[in-house]
Amino acid sequence: MSDPTRRPPLLPLDEALAALLARATPRLPAESVSTFDADGRVLAQDVVSALTVPPRDNSSMDGYAVRAADCVAPGAVLTVAQRIPAGVVGTPLAAGTAVRIFTGAQIPEGADAVVMQEDTAALEGEGLGAVRIDTVPTAGQWIRRAGEDVAAGDLVLASGARLTPAALGLAASVGFDRLQVARRPRVALLSTGDELVMPGEVAPEAMKPGSIYNSNRFFMRALLHRLGCEVSDLGIVPDNRHATVEALRDAAANNDLIITTGGVSVGEEDHIKAAVQTLGELQLWSLSMKPGKPFAYGNIGGTHITGLPGNPVSSFLTFLLLVRPFLLTLQGASRVAAEPIAMRADFDWPRADRRREFLRARRNAQGGLDLFANQSSGVLTSAVWGDGVIDTPAGQAFRRGDMVQFIPFASLLT
Repeated sequence: MSDPTRRPPLLPLDEALAALLARATPRLPAESVSTFDADGRVLAQDVVSALTVPPRDNSSMDGYAVRAADCVAPGAVLTVAQRIPAGVVGTPLAAGTAVRIFTGAQIPEGADAVVMQEDTAALEGEGLGAVRIDTVPTAGQWIRRAGEDVAAGDLVLASGARLTPAALGLAASVGFDRLQVARRPRVALLSTGDELVMPGEVAPEAMKPGSIYNSNRFFMRALLHRLGCEVSDLGIVPDNRHATVEALRDAAANNDLIITTGGVSVGEEDHIKAAVQTLGELQLWSLSMKPGKPFAYGNIGGTHITGLPGNPVSSFLTFLLLVRPFLLTLQGASRVAAEPIAMRADFDWPRADRRREFLRARRNAQGGLDLFANQSSGVLTSAVWGDGVIDTPAGQAFRRGDMVQFIPFASLLT
């Protein structure tokens, strides 16, 4: 017979993430937006080019288009037969002549090289004069070949790509003024806890014993805005079941996801579990993760809900490692997981934990990593001082000089 008082084993983070992402259905619907306004959005339809870029061979320099065979030694003098700025199509190049050409201009038939202006000297003469070529060009130099960027029919951007400024420029270069992207996630944010107060409402010297400022609300809103979410901030919900039920019912009416911070532990004042179970279903997960053990996932009438721990660093990291990929998956993103890089630890870490641990660290001038002295889940200073976390497997210690897996915050905060 099983022991009902026995706690279930801690859930590995990778298993929790896989289980969470499997629940990220249905995907958010697509909408058409101006390419100007699509930065950070997730592409919902492939971008396939109908044209070749560049469409013709063109010059990558201001200078002179020549036949390399006419310039076999430095100092060759050629008559300038024509002038071709960008947007003008010239006539074929005759032997023994050169073309004054500008960046982006189409290479005329017969020319096989461009000599940059700095390697030439303009000479006076009839018509456009002449030019002295002071270097020996090689065939193909300073010429951008037709189709070297994009060929007609190429898949330029794949559905599921998270659009960047460069991607927007690429889409525009093949003629897309609008793009199909996933609708922005609508996220309701609420905090629980009678101990929470808002900065500006109570002066530091007037804080009651046991009260704390609600820091989670500030960084959580910022994280959601960086992900392009439409945020409904429901503020601080009192620690009672009725208020929690009403807040969750309202939030579920118009949002894709509800995020709560605090109230997902097992204390008598933690009302999230009972409130969600009144309205829908909830699963409590004890993660094999430090910081960030308590986590909850549920559903209220088709609206997802995630319950994050109340300690600020725990809440911060569980959002980045679980909620962020969940929101990206809802949008159909193809790349959602954190991508660590191998770096050298410039400190000893002899005390291995039974949970997978995320140590706040930052890169130093010597190309290694330094550790923040206090790794407590309540010390938000560590997430400001650090520029990432070291992903340390459960039960693993390491020494100074060992290679470790580092996840930069920069890869998680966009």
